[in-house]
Amino acid sequence: MPDLVLSEELIMNNNQYESFIKTTIMMNAKIQDAINAQINAELWSAYLYLSMSADFAAKGYPGFANWMLVQFKEEQDHAMKFLNYVIQRDGVVELKPIEKVQKSWKSALDAYKDTLAHENIVTGLINNLFKIATEENDFATQSFLKWYIDEQVEEEENAQNLIDALKLIGDNGYGLYMLDKELAARVYVPLATTTSTAAAV
Repeated sequence: MPDLVLSEELIMNNNQYESFIKTTIMMNAKIQDAINAQINAELWSAYLYLSMSADFAAKGYPGFANWMLVQFKEEQDHAMKFLNYVIQRDGVVELKPIEKVQKSWKSALDAYKDTLAHENIVTGLINNLFKIATEENDFATQSFLKWYIDEQVEEEENAQNLIDALKLIGDNGYGLYMLDKELAARVYVPLATTTSTAAAV
C-alpha cells in the first residue's frame, strides 16, 4: 500500500512538473501565433522602408535613402529577435507571404508622415502582444516585449522629429539639401542578439 501511495504521488508530481514546464518554458499556441504574425509585420516594415530608400535614391536624395536603409536593416533585426525568441521557447516559426508595399511618395514629408503612421500601428501591435502575454500569464514574454515597447517610443520620436524638421524647411531647397547631408551620417548598428538562433535573446 505505501508503494502505491508513493507511485500516485510521483505521478501527480510528474504531471505538475510537466504542466510547469509547459507554462514557463514552452510557448502556448496563442502567443506563438501572435508572435509569428508580428514577425511578418516586422518584415513588412522592412520592405516598406526599403521601398522608401529606393524611392529617395531614385530622386537624388542619398541621405534620406541612407536613413531609410538603416531603418530597413533595423526592422530585419526586430523580426529576427522575435524569430529567435520563438525558437528559444521551443515554439514553431511560421513565415507567411509579405504583402506588397507602396513604391513612391510625393515628398520627403509624405514619406515621414507615412513612417510615423506606420510606427503608430506597430506600437499598437506590440501593446496588443503584451496584453496577450499578460492574459496568458506568460511573464517571460512580458519581459521580452519591454525592449520593443521602449524601442517604439524611440521610433515614433525619430519620425516625429523629422516631420517637424521637414515642415520647418518647407520648399527651401538648401534646407532640404542640408538635412539630406545630415541623414547620410546615420549608421546601422546591428543587434547583438540576432547573430545566432542559439544565442540568448
